[in-house]
Amino acid sequence: MTKTLFEAIDHVGVAVADFDEAVRFYAETYGMTVAHEEINEEQGVREAMLSVGDSGSSIQLLAPLSDSSPIAKFLDRNGPGIQQLAYRVSDLDEVSAILRERGAQLLYDEPRRGTAGSRVNFIHPKSAGGILVELVEPAR
Repeated sequence: MTKTLFEAIDHVGVAVADFDEAVRFYAETYGMTVAHEEINEEQGVREAMLSVGDSGSSIQLLAPLSDSSPIAKFLDRNGPGIQQLAYRVSDLDEVSAILRERGAQLLYDEPRRGTAGSRVNFIHPKSAGGILVELVEPAR
């Protein structure tokens, strides 16, 4: 049996059209608070991480910074909703190499900067059962 490459579910990414309204909804409805918020120019998003209890997992709210942002395109095609599933990995370079050997198509040749200084890459939905999968190596 093949050993899992992932340590845990890091977060579920949710595309939202109205960032402030989404944060308010998650706070008022679910009692969640923003653990981290930032603007990621490289990814073209405003994002907030909301902790899910003591699990170490989060909900990531993603709002586009421009109409050309990948999140804007997602919203145009699908409307608001789950956009990605993110797994935490300890060594992104090693996991990426193994996945490529196994035939997975990664979106980037080199990792990109993610939330709070993490390193990220994505597995194309064609290689992940129709789901956009993010690989997250937390900042050290």
